[in-house]
Amino acid sequence: MRFGNFNDTSREYVINTPRTPHPWINYLGTDGFFSLISNTAGGYSFYRDARLRRLTRYRYNDVPQDSNGRYIYIQERALSSGASLGKLKGEPWNPGWKPTKTELDFYECRHGLGRTTIIGEKNGLRATVRYLVPIGTNAELQELVLENTSKEEKAVCIHSFVEFCLWNALDDFTNFQRNLSTGQVEVEGSAIYHVTEYRERRNHYAFFWTDAAIAGFDSDRDAFIGRDGDFTRPAAVLQGASWNSIADGWSPVASHRIEWTLQPGEKKRAVFMLGYIENPQHAKWEKPGIVNKEKARTLQNRFSDPGAFQAAWDELTRFWDEKLSHFSISSGDEKLDRMANIWNQYQCVVTYNMARSASYFESGIGRGIGFRDTCQDMLGFVHLMPEKARERLFDVASTQFPDGGAYHQFQPLTKRGNADIGGNFNDDPLWLIIGVAGYLKETGDWDFLKESVPFDNNPANTASLFEHLKRSFHHVTNNLGPHGLPLIGRADWNDCLNLNCFSTDPNDSFQTSTNKDGKTAESILIAQMFLYAAPDYIEICKRLGDHEEARAAETAARTMETAILAHGWDGLWFLRAYDDASRKVGSAECEDGKIFIETQGFGAMALVGNDRGYPKQALDSVAKHLDTPHGIVILDPPYKEYHLELGEVSSYPPGYKENGGIFCHNNPWVMIGEVRIGRPDRAFEYWKKIAPAYREEISELHRMEPYVYSQMIAGKGSRRHGEAKNSWLTGTAAWNFVALSQWIVGVRPAFDGLIIEPRLPSHVKHAVIQRYFRGAHYHITVENRKNDGPIQLSVNGSLQAGTMVRAASPGSTVQILVTVG
Repeated sequence: MRFGNFNDTSREYVINTPRTPHPWINYLGTDGFFSLISNTAGGYSFYRDARLRRLTRYRYNDVPQDSNGRYIYIQERALSSGASLGKLKGEPWNPGWKPTKTELDFYECRHGLGRTTIIGEKNGLRATVRYLVPIGTNAELQELVLENTSKEEKAVCIHSFVEFCLWNALDDFTNFQRNLSTGQVEVEGSAIYHVTEYRERRNHYAFFWTDAAIAGFDSDRDAFIGRDGDFTRPAAVLQGASWNSIADGWSPVASHRIEWTLQPGEKKRAVFMLGYIENPQHAKWEKPGIVNKEKARTLQNRFSDPGAFQAAWDELTRFWDEKLSHFSISSGDEKLDRMANIWNQYQCVVTYNMARSASYFESGIGRGIGFRDTCQDMLGFVHLMPEKARERLFDVASTQFPDGGAYHQFQPLTKRGNADIGGNFNDDPLWLIIGVAGYLKETGDWDFLKESVPFDNNPANTASLFEHLKRSFHHVTNNLGPHGLPLIGRADWNDCLNLNCFSTDPNDSFQTSTNKDGKTAESILIAQMFLYAAPDYIEICKRLGDHEEARAAETAARTMETAILAHGWDGLWFLRAYDDASRKVGSAECEDGKIFIETQGFGAMALVGNDRGYPKQALDSVAKHLDTPHGIVILDPPYKEYHLELGEVSSYPPGYKENGGIFCHNNPWVMIGEVRIGRPDRAFEYWKKIAPAYREEISELHRMEPYVYSQMIAGKGSRRHGEAKNSWLTGTAAWNFVALSQWIVGVRPAFDGLIIEPRLPSHVKHAVIQRYFRGAHYHITVENRKNDGPIQLSVNGSLQAGTMVRAASPGSTVQILVTVG
């Protein structure tokens, strides 16, 4: 069952009912100022940090769900002949249905790239609301166009509404003894300024403004909704009134009242702006006690121009036209093309911007930017905005410790490591090598390795980025366990495999509770990652002239592979780990958790034991034990009981999350492995199973948005097999784009150019690929005769040996004909 449809021409998903199985959301903003918006106009806005600079309030896990947002209430009035307003008639309604939930005659939500349009129609009034955050602007804009589609004159009362958050989102919903006394606003014309704590330590404020003539306003929540009211039927809306209330403590809000009369066929328009302003310390005040509003007025004046909103809309269109021109494919398979050309790349950008901080599953409070997360996100993002990837990798490396370890997370506003979580997740250092190598391959920016980067953000202790990579590499070799395999620390990629936790206290966090010294439990996954990263690290060393380090790394890699072959192979698949007692994890000997996906996928990607046939055998075991109609489960059988020695992985009910769920993040590792061993059709079948566009027809089961990946789909051991959770912010986006673009489509950046090795599914006989790489345009035509056959390239009319095309001069165009089979 579908709840909408794709419009590939406008790059939108068009939702035709407000009653989606779960709120289906979008993100507004490209840099700095961001908003989450659902298909019923729910959500919130923040500046840079969803915890420390939240502008509007949102109540997670609320009942009813998704009942906070930016709302426009519309209520008809009886016509009046004099200056007085007519009586209200009919029910109040919202263009997005919520929060009044008044049934609409027509509803549509169009989620596009960085923008959303919601259309609602009731009793001959059609409201079209467009939302965006203009490029380079710290504000969310809302454009309301109200059209009288009836044959009679109509009088309308309109209320806008947002509820301010008192900046620190965690403190906002916990510290009521203070917060209910601190709220402050200033009002000037049609702008309501949220200035809580501005006179003290803050240099920033928010405002909500409209270009329409207003009949009144409210800034106190109790005045707006009434003593026993709520957002579904606020007192101001029900009475068609406003009281010009000034918040003084309690809960500041912003609402405008607009009174319009529309003739048949007439349209009227209003723009609303939720903005954020920072003032330098010396310019905080216009005069004593009055906030300096100069920057806000400038922004308001800019969008008072009737053409400014459309100009911002068009600029955003051009922005995405340019970004998505960096990679595209025309294959004849519309679902493949829409995921590759639009939605997967868009999700990669959103995931870069948000990391794992703010979604409808991540509250924006508990997590900042993850070290490993963002290094993986780079892989799917770097071809679109390499300059931003460079900046983020610098920030990530700056949270590294001198011994090569790292903070597991850091806050986006301060860019400092999160001490509450700390470090000792022993896979983190290797992701820095993988992320930086991906950046170097895309850009050829070798000077980046010479940048001076601090350790632990301490300017007194710095080293080159290359030295940071060295510390990362040797953090593994300096932390080996009894089998010569890497110690796992608190966890590796699977945060829930906590082999040193041993927690019996339900108040413990599995992520931060460590009750063992961690000198025994080992990770086969980190060992495989080491082998996967080693060739790039070795090449980097050679190109920087550090041949001694390159030789040492080659020796370390050989030693590591020997250890895996001796202690990491279980006979038909790779083991997952050794626990604190040196017992096998992920072995046929285990009662539950016999086989894990991670080590089969990464082992195949790294071709560990390839001369012995291990990658093929491991992937055959994946197909036999882990594959399902909805994707590949992370382990099988799920743990039925809590295992003290394994930690959180065994705490979930069977079939969910890390305990036998379909963790979409690591399914692509298996896809890449299948391509590497010569089975492209099986790789594509795995890709299809979790690709959102292919799951659209079962949206009533899947429940999450059919245009973006989710982190998890319930596994075969659950009661809800096929139901997804945790959409949008997941490494699934980047890794699926890597699997699709670099291995299935087969256009892969390398240190000296592009590797062109298409392994498209057999039903795609002809494809055209466009790739923008280091300033040059590559036009690639593929004839797919036999998709596992030999590959022949013709470059600018000349046959070429091999599949690596050297980087062309910026501004040039390269014509490539690829014959497969």
